[in-house]
Amino acid sequence: MKKMIGVLFLLITMLLAACSGGNSTTTNDTNDDSSENGSGTSSEAITIWAWDPNFNIKAMDLAKEVYAAENPDLEININEFAQDDIIQKLNTSLSSGSTSGLPNIVLIEDYRAQSFLQAYPDSFHPLTGAYNTDDFAPYKIAPTSLDGENFGLPFDTGVVGLYVRADYLEEAGHSVEDMQDIDWNQFIEIAKDVKEATGKHMLTLDPNDLGLVRMMIQTAGAWYVEEDGSTPNIADNEAIKAGFEVFKTLITEDLAKPISDWSQFLAGFNNGEVASVPTGNWITPSIKAEESQSGDWAVVPFPSLPGFPDSVNATNLGGSSWYVLDIDGKEEATDFLVNTFGSSTELYQQFITEIGAMGTYLPASEGDAYQVEDEFFGGQTIYADFSQWSEEIPQVNFGLHTYAIEDILVVEMQNYLNGKDVDQALVDAQTQAENQIR
Repeated sequence: MKKMIGVLFLLITMLLAACSGGNSTTTNDTNDDSSENGSGTSSEAITIWAWDPNFNIKAMDLAKEVYAAENPDLEININEFAQDDIIQKLNTSLSSGSTSGLPNIVLIEDYRAQSFLQAYPDSFHPLTGAYNTDDFAPYKIAPTSLDGENFGLPFDTGVVGLYVRADYLEEAGHSVEDMQDIDWNQFIEIAKDVKEATGKHMLTLDPNDLGLVRMMIQTAGAWYVEEDGSTPNIADNEAIKAGFEVFKTLITEDLAKPISDWSQFLAGFNNGEVASVPTGNWITPSIKAEESQSGDWAVVPFPSLPGFPDSVNATNLGGSSWYVLDIDGKEEATDFLVNTFGSSTELYQQFITEIGAMGTYLPASEGDAYQVEDEFFGGQTIYADFSQWSEEIPQVNFGLHTYAIEDILVVEMQNYLNGKDVDQALVDAQTQAENQIR
């Protein structure tokens, strides 16, 4: 009898437990998975991967605050990883076919975007129609799209400026106006005058870094690959040849100060050793770090490529965009991106005022933050200027192999600097690229 009573009691207990309110356990468990494993399996939480705490992570924190004001129920987890780690994690998971541990949103550099979109075409959630592509700088759309679908929501701009020391130019008999809308041949002539008058190099150059060549060729709408994004376009690429020739002239004429790393690059302009810095707008905070130089600097458009009538005084270096993974939570992730980075002028104003970062959202350029006169740059409205130049950047297909091809070109640049014929150097680079890139 006691055994039967015990069994009956156990059955009653189990029945009561099954009938009790257990609806919240699935949500809680799912939320735990989302925050711990980074897998977006909950409609109430999304996970984001990005790098650089002072730039991308801070921008995402600001976006999170803007979104939470209208959508307080969505939990947003932002995880910081080094860019190389994100690349490795994505490749490992996507190549295995496993979505476990993936984020809902990930930041991918524009130069690398096509390699992910083409290698894993079903892994990213299309954003076509979710935001207005016409609201963004045109050059950002090609690298974030594939087969007519938009997959990335454009974020920061790598729009380039030529930062110049107005005081050094004046000492050499030139003015900032003389630097407006010039080509590289004109730049070289002014650089010679500056060197003679001040003893200063015009810029720094790392022979193992072809970022300058990359910037040059994009002004002419050219790239390392054909329009298909994969076929190497080096041997007969006149823009690359012109870029190589300018690069060598700057070195052989002693107009460039040789450097080998980032710290030397920063020291070159912070210590007053060079008269100009041609690079992306993201360098602005580093230039302004040397407060004693306030008023000595200005920013002018990047030089065009000599011999190319279609070359413009605008180009790009760097930049990234946001992507949504095609996993549970993609709708919430898309809504978050569209209502922040995709449409909030308020957010882009904050990027300027709180980070010193520029996005590629064109309507934001009408805001007050873009019109502020920067006394460090002689009262110039540099963000308004950068915004204008970003609309003029030629749209090119970065394709799949930017860094792989550049590794080959670095070797051939060294050979060219050491006396090899430039045409032969590019032919050899073409052959190597065709053999290595399949």
